[in-house]
Amino acid sequence: MENTTETIILGIDPGTNLMGYGIISVKNKKTNLLNYGIIYLKKFNDHYIKLKNIFEKTIFLIDEYKPDEISIEAPFQGVNPQSMLKLGRAQGVAMTAGLIRQIPIFEYSPRKIKQSVTGNGAAKKEQVAFMLEKLLNFKSETKHLDATDAIAAAMCHFYNRNSQKTNTKNSWESFLKNNPDRIK
Repeated sequence: MENTTETIILGIDPGTNLMGYGIISVKNKKTNLLNYGIIYLKKFNDHYIKLKNIFEKTIFLIDEYKPDEISIEAPFQGVNPQSMLKLGRAQGVAMTAGLIRQIPIFEYSPRKIKQSVTGNGAAKKEQVAFMLEKLLNFKSETKHLDATDAIAAAMCHFYNRNSQKTNTKNSWESFLKNNPDRIK
């Protein structure tokens, strides 16, 4: 018997200049893109005001779409410690918004997200966007790849929460074998 309940997943690509978000619904193991976009934060000079806006916009998205789960991209090891600190704060504020609304948070590395969507953990952002457009049957309307990165975070969680195997042997053949339903 198929599961007829719908699950909403909010994906977040945290950032202090641009924060991407993507919202998918899952019903009967089928995914549907509900919305995606960018929260523009460059206009704010004060870092704390940026964090306030991240919190408020995340709360708005939660209240608007009522996600059951949140998937967020983990900060990657950067060269600049100051940038890492700011990115970690942005991520923490977005996570806090979810926790306040009592939504489970799931964190994935950029590599895991790329691997889940494309089969290659070292895929370029453009490759991830292209694959998502094919999987979800849409054409990205934003020039910034932060939105598609957020959709990828949501899709990564969908693939992992359903115990679908990703590319464990780091080969395209293995990925295709383990994910036949993702090929059209």
